[in-house]
Amino acid sequence: MKNLDKMISLRHLEIEGKRMIGIKFYPDKVLQALVKTLPFPKWHKKSQMVCIENTKENYYMLLEKFKGIAWIDFRYFSKKGWQGSDDPTLIIKAYKKRVLPSGAKRCPENFLNELNQRRYACSTVRSYIGCFERFINHYNKKKLTELGEEEIKTFIQNLINQKYSDSSVNMHINAIKFYYEVVEKMPNRFYDFARPAKEDRLPEVLSKQEVINMIGKCYNLKHKCIVSLLYSAGLRRSELLNLKITDIDSGRMSILIRQSKGKKDRISILGNSVLKDLRAYFQSYRPKVFLFEGAQGQQYSSTSVSKIVKKAAMRSAIKKHVTPHMLRHSFATHLLEAGTDLRYIQSLLGHNSSNTTEIYTHVAVNAFKNITNPLDCLT
Repeated sequence: MKNLDKMISLRHLEIEGKRMIGIKFYPDKVLQALVKTLPFPKWHKKSQMVCIENTKENYYMLLEKFKGIAWIDFRYFSKKGWQGSDDPTLIIKAYKKRVLPSGAKRCPENFLNELNQRRYACSTVRSYIGCFERFINHYNKKKLTELGEEEIKTFIQNLINQKYSDSSVNMHINAIKFYYEVVEKMPNRFYDFARPAKEDRLPEVLSKQEVINMIGKCYNLKHKCIVSLLYSAGLRRSELLNLKITDIDSGRMSILIRQSKGKKDRISILGNSVLKDLRAYFQSYRPKVFLFEGAQGQQYSSTSVSKIVKKAAMRSAIKKHVTPHMLRHSFATHLLEAGTDLRYIQSLLGHNSSNTTEIYTHVAVNAFKNITNPLDCLT
């Protein structure tokens, strides 16, 4: 297979009520020349993409134009159509138009419209629609107005009996609450049943020496920067992947994390040793937009990050199942053990509530060091 060094990414767009194919690529004379030969290409300022009308003919023409010249990234242009989009508005439109099995009931129009107006995250939109449709199809012969507290209790118990996870059961409850309380604006009168208890698990953390060993066992400069940043800035995997070159502020020794969980921006700290490695990495790899990019210049994949972390842990002979998120837990725990105020740690992690951050007080061991084990007193 030919080793292509160019890439375009296809996106679903809607402009003035018309379906369009968005074409995203880095500035390149060859790609720009090919795009100009497409039928009526237009520049869409809001999405910062060239777009053409979304027709079957245009789609196959586009594939033919770039065949053998550029890789085509279909991640946001899946077979599910707009359901695979990264725009919640387009996802909801796709759900409205999809063909359901005979006799199946779909989410009410006002349910979908409310989701659209509130601009919930794509994952929440998909989950709420799936969960609520499972509920209404459980009572396929009944109208929504006939479903009350007993029916909801029975449905939830049925999920539990089918061994649905606690998080899935809670998501179904949230979707049902959303319909009755938010969409229909009914009082909170259907829910005097207990939610599944949240599992009270402590976060797994690494020791400082284990983190040092992992970073030392990264023989690739890009991999070293990835592991170092996950730990030293307390980043989620998605936050690392979304970092852009301009988000690294060496003047203030800070990192800007944009629109993370809860659609919030926050600032985290940048370590001196990490900055030194990042400068060497930039000189060597020359990323164009995202701080970490794939071979064809696309955004780095989450699977690759997990593999990098896992391999570094294996090389360091760490027996734990190490994940990218464990490095974030370790960052918070080590800061707490060093005496950092819990409020600063909360801000660095982007937690809404201090209760979420307080879990690290249960795994920080600095307070235990002054306690003499009773067995040692017997010897």
